[in-house]
Amino acid sequence: MNAQRLAVRRDRIESGTRAVAEEAPVAFTYGRTTYAVMMATPQDLEDFAYGFSFTEGVAAPHEIAELEIVRHPKGVELRMALCDGRDVALMNRRRKLAGPVGCGLCGVESLEAAIAPVRRVQSDVRISRDEIFDALGKLGTHQTLNRETRAVHGAGFWPLGAADYKAVREDVGRHNALDKLCGAIGCDASSGMVMLTSRVSIEMIQKSAAMNAPIVAAMSAPTALAVETAREAGITLAAVARDDGFEVFTHPERIRT
Repeated sequence: MNAQRLAVRRDRIESGTRAVAEEAPVAFTYGRTTYAVMMATPQDLEDFAYGFSFTEGVAAPHEIAELEIVRHPKGVELRMALCDGRDVALMNRRRKLAGPVGCGLCGVESLEAAIAPVRRVQSDVRISRDEIFDALGKLGTHQTLNRETRAVHGAGFWPLGAADYKAVREDVGRHNALDKLCGAIGCDASSGMVMLTSRVSIEMIQKSAAMNAPIVAAMSAPTALAVETAREAGITLAAVARDDGFEVFTHPERIRT
């Protein structure tokens, strides 16, 4: 959408409009029980529903019997019914009802759930450094919303040996962008690399491990806990990726140099 703005320059002042990213509450409900409300960009919502459900450990796509996207005046409800009728209130890892866009772990009820053991990725895939540079260079061409607004994160899946991305998703929240990507590719990243525009926090690694992603590359830097978790999960983590180089923090054997 466009917002009215006043541009103040050193030599002039101009009125006009600027494209800005949309942000709205998106509620995830299962059996009419609200599990979480995330502030997110209200697009690619079907991907978001499936991806979030999977990376949060609620349900795999085939376990979601129904999905209805219900738009309300102040937000969107992703209304889902699970095949086995499980009571979401009994799940081990629950969120509070509000999850701010900047921190995906703020709503986790317990410290134990926040740093729960991650899935161990098993993969023999290898990638060349030139392919990482190729993927890095092409990511921006798929970020149409970010070109307009300069305000959203991106996450893309690059199948090894491919000439381009299979899917790229964008959102004001980096966790949301990765969840949308998860839903878009069927929740399986075992045959390629996940590329991120954002910094790499522990939850980005937890979600990538849930997707069985052997390689995660990011334009920004990782946190210490993200590095530790990537090592534990068996994920090759490359970060601080620029046109002239990147840094490999864990399991460098998957990158052919």
